[in-house]
Amino acid sequence: MSDEQQVEQQKVDLATVSPELRQVIEFDQVPEAMHFMVTSIHEVSEEAVREAWDSLPASAQNVLDNFEQFHALISVSQAFAGVNVMEEFPTLQLPEGMTDEDKEAYRSTLLDQVLHNCVKDMVKQIKKARRDAILKKDFKEVFLK
Repeated sequence: MSDEQQVEQQKVDLATVSPELRQVIEFDQVPEAMHFMVTSIHEVSEEAVREAWDSLPASAQNVLDNFEQFHALISVSQAFAGVNVMEEFPTLQLPEGMTDEDKEAYRSTLLDQVLHNCVKDMVKQIKKARRDAILKKDFKEVFLK
């Protein structure tokens, strides 16, 4: 498969994604090249994000209108964090003698940890927004039409 075909297959029609995810993508001006990554993360992360949402007190859940908004915010956050990890990985000073398999396992673990931390950070921010009018407004602003 040529690179051009692969890029074509990875194009995402934003009309086909949830309205909440589309709003966050547009609000954050996510580059088109990242749309496939964002939507992929969105699809595979729902269960873990749902657990985080369900663990929030109702007062924190009320900062947003629904789970879908929370999930969309986390998906975009995770995509940007993932890109940062992938860009920085080649510059890491890894031990000499580390096999390619070991490097791949380390990168996978590092990426998993970063994505997990995105969820934890969003949970903290949502909880904080309960008592911070400016932060609460920032969350809501993403979803205003």
